Amino acid sequence: MSATTPRVALVTGTSSGIGAAVVGQLREQGLQVMAVDFNPAGAVVAEKVGAVFHQADLTDADACRSAVADAVSRFGRVDILVNNAGIQHVAPIEEFPEQKWRQIIDLMLTAPFLLTQAAWPSMRENGWGRIINIASVHAQVASPGKAAYISAKHGLIGLTRTAALEGGAQGITANALLPAYVKTPLVDNQIADQAKLHGLSEQEVIEQVMLKNAAVKRLIEPSEVASLVAYLASDAAGAVTGASWNIDLGWTAQ
Repeated sequence: MSATTPRVALVTGTSSGIGAAVVGQLREQGLQVMAVDFNPAGAVVAEKVGAVFHQADLTDADACRSAVADAVSRFGRVDILVNNAGIQHVAPIEEFPEQKWRQIIDLMLTAPFLLTQAAWPSMRENGWGRIINIASVHAQVASPGKAAYISAKHGLIGLTRTAALEGGAQGITANALLPAYVKTPLVDNQIADQAKLHGLSEQEVIEQVMLKNAAVKRLIEPSEVASLVAYLASDAAGAVTGASWNIDLGWTAQ
């Protein structure tokens, strides 16, 4: 890759929240970006910042491979993979629907594996790659009602560490970001579910559940997560791999 050729990033879950912020941040830095989302509204988000949009249901294995193939076809390679796509369902284990379990695991653990596997040859060929997995503080701690989400996020840490060990000699790094509650539509949608689960008002959910263990009593801005992604995607982070980066408002400092 010449010094004047911009690197190429593939980012998933980009129609709003963290993913949209990451796409915007990477585009500001001059990278070529393919934004991948199931929601066709993601095309508008991508167009605003000059990214390319690829619509895909990442619970489908072939769709994961096709997304990477499309990026390689358009740009010649994939240098950076940001696995961000996610959904949530809140219910006790006894009542948790099997279909929701499978959907969450497929989207949030199997898809990152398949996307990593598909992007790996391009990164290996160029001797440079960045795999950045958006995990969660729930990759380290658990909360009631989130069996599938927490299982997927814990698994994502294992995938990150394995990729780091396998990729180091090939110039490929892999890291995970572990934010607490970020101000996104996904979190907004959880508030009512959490209120029902815990018998609280929605404001009480924010104060007594979401921020209960936080030293900094506020939700995280998507731009704060995107800034750390941008660092990990840069040359400056070449010695950083296999790490779990807490952005958890002090949650796990206890």
